Amino acid sequence: MKLKSFLYTGLFVLAASSAYAQANILNAKIPEEIGMKTEAELLLDNDKPLEYGYVGDRDILFSKMTWEKVVLDERVNFPLYFPVEGNLGDDRKSLYQVLKENLDSGMISKVYADSYFTEERTLKDLESALTASRITDAGIDYMNANGVGEDELPEEYVIRKDIEPADINSYLIKGLWYFDKRQGELKYRILGIAPAAPDVQLLVQGGELSETNEPIPMFWVFFPEVRDILHEAKAFNNANSASPISFDHLLNSRRFHGIIYKEENVYGDREVKEYVADNALMQLLESERIKDKIRDFEQDMWSY
Repeated sequence: MKLKSFLYTGLFVLAASSAYAQANILNAKIPEEIGMKTEAELLLDNDKPLEYGYVGDRDILFSKMTWEKVVLDERVNFPLYFPVEGNLGDDRKSLYQVLKENLDSGMISKVYADSYFTEERTLKDLESALTASRITDAGIDYMNANGVGEDELPEEYVIRKDIEPADINSYLIKGLWYFDKRQGELKYRILGIAPAAPDVQLLVQGGELSETNEPIPMFWVFFPEVRDILHEAKAFNNANSASPISFDHLLNSRRFHGIIYKEENVYGDREVKEYVADNALMQLLESERIKDKIRDFEQDMWSY
């Protein structure tokens, strides 16, 4: 009886993982057939992100808004960063590529200039932050010699730079920690996310980046608004490529490491670096202190 139950469990796990594997890869006779699904498979894949439960304002006993920086140099954050180049198919994209492609296609209809979501921005507004160009020295000589303007300058004398997935070095995440008194549990809810990169004007000039070049958020998106898109996009699972994890699941389950760089406070939500200046170690310790303050609240709820 136990053996039969074990076999049934194994078959269920295999069936569940096959639903997430690259479709038809073992049955394809030509490369174009890879990824094609049957109607039955499409019906099984018609899932949606897990809905957030309703939380009444009176159920929130404690809350704290935090802003975190997720540095992509850390190994635990690699699934958000890679792949940065090459065409590996629709199921292998970085988080920035997913956001940018859906922004260009109009699937993401609203982006914002700040983390308070007060100022909407359009694609035209984002151009100055996402792309830049400069004229080479040879181009300036050409303009002087021929008496032409920038509009008539050949492309060979113009260097253009667009923000690519490889240029994104961190993500800024805004979220709310809250204690739900109905469930007696401390929870976390992501509210916004922004890809951040060095100033594109500095990149097009070919200047060397230093620690003083703070990453600039390209745009902010309201996270609950893009959950359906992030649920369809899959992050690479290094442990089992047959079972990728969606970006929505990865972020909501906090499978990343972030450093708190700001919390809501009476001083106009000032950042840690504004009151702990020129000391990276103390800024890191202050970030840990804020985390401990939030964690200790839950622990203190059960201390008698």
